[in-house]
Amino acid sequence: MNILLTHAAQLLTLRVASDNGGPRRGPQMRELGIVEDGAVLIADGKIIAVGTTDEVTKEKRLASGFLEEIDCSHNVVLPGFVDSHTHPVFTAPRLIDFEKRISGATYEEIAAAGGGIRSSVGGVRGSSSGELASHIVGALEEMASQGTTAVEAKSGYGLSLEAEIKSLEAIREASAQWPGSVVPTLLGAHVVPPEYRDHPDEYVRMVCEEMIPAAARRKLAEFVDVFCERGAFTMEQSRRILRAAIQHRLAVRAHVCQLTQVSLTPLLEFHPVSLDHMDFVGDEDVAALAKVDTVATLLPAANYFLSLHSFPPARKLIDSGVAVALATDYNPGTAPTPSMPFVLSVACTHMKMSPAEAITAATYNGACALGRRDTKGSLELGKDADIAIFAADDYREVAYWFGVNHCRKTFLRGIRRSGPDA
Repeated sequence: MNILLTHAAQLLTLRVASDNGGPRRGPQMRELGIVEDGAVLIADGKIIAVGTTDEVTKEKRLASGFLEEIDCSHNVVLPGFVDSHTHPVFTAPRLIDFEKRISGATYEEIAAAGGGIRSSVGGVRGSSSGELASHIVGALEEMASQGTTAVEAKSGYGLSLEAEIKSLEAIREASAQWPGSVVPTLLGAHVVPPEYRDHPDEYVRMVCEEMIPAAARRKLAEFVDVFCERGAFTMEQSRRILRAAIQHRLAVRAHVCQLTQVSLTPLLEFHPVSLDHMDFVGDEDVAALAKVDTVATLLPAANYFLSLHSFPPARKLIDSGVAVALATDYNPGTAPTPSMPFVLSVACTHMKMSPAEAITAATYNGACALGRRDTKGSLELGKDADIAIFAADDYREVAYWFGVNHCRKTFLRGIRRSGPDA
């Protein structure tokens, strides 16, 4: 399919003048590479021309065969969102948690009462991989309808060798049914399952010696993640898990500093692509992160849903030179939203990110957080045709409106998904 998008009010290319090939940071996060009256030419799922409508129209000959032209007047065209932190392998919402939280119970109190992550385990263990895949596909389609074209998908609600491998198989099955890009992550180290509550180190041993090798051998995961936090896994346990991942040639990432502050130095030794949540990151760690390509992925939808008074320190991180990404944290307990535009809105209103910074964090830096910056995150020659079209005249409207979906169309490697008004 050859497609020509023309007359965009604003085309956000995300090209920058001084690109060093790594994640964007500091002032670069405000550079959107805006082209007025912009156009994009797509052929075979790739971008083959970008520029003004006059410039790109002259290049139509590059697309052989039938060419569909789409008028994007009064629309903002930007790279598809890269949602670099999601937990889509579950079967049901956690409504009891929701009500308990409204009544004043804390995250940890809910977990101690049998709610939280562990309450989703039964549904995953009792479902087939096909049933799980069906739910994942539904979530991916919801994400696409709001402009998302690439998604990191974690396991983590099985918490046994069989159920975690089944979850990863479901992710693979779902990714084959969706035209976007899905990056699988093994999160067997989400929390210690009930049957290992009194023997957590034995569970860590199983993750390291059985679960990670099985996922690596079957090529079911690209990353291994660990929840390094009070009530989940200690730093020493987390390091054992990440070391096992590296030994099996899997890249690593971590949930960290969500509820409490810990030193990041022991984790940075493993060169994580991303460290996620980061609500309580310390000053020394901020300075260390500014010197490396590890992305700080912030998940403000979780803070919103948990009714927290504080949010991740985006301004401090960005102003210190840390590369920041945004993601939904889509999950049944703390962030039941597929909407990246909502996350942008929360990032601007509660974390004081500018709309431009939020868009960079949700596109190019999200791609960096998945090791996909060569193919995703910007509209440039040769990259995948992952594109979102919003019914707006100004890019700031993407973060301005909330509770509504203004995504008109999404292209996932050149394959169209229509929004609510198409």
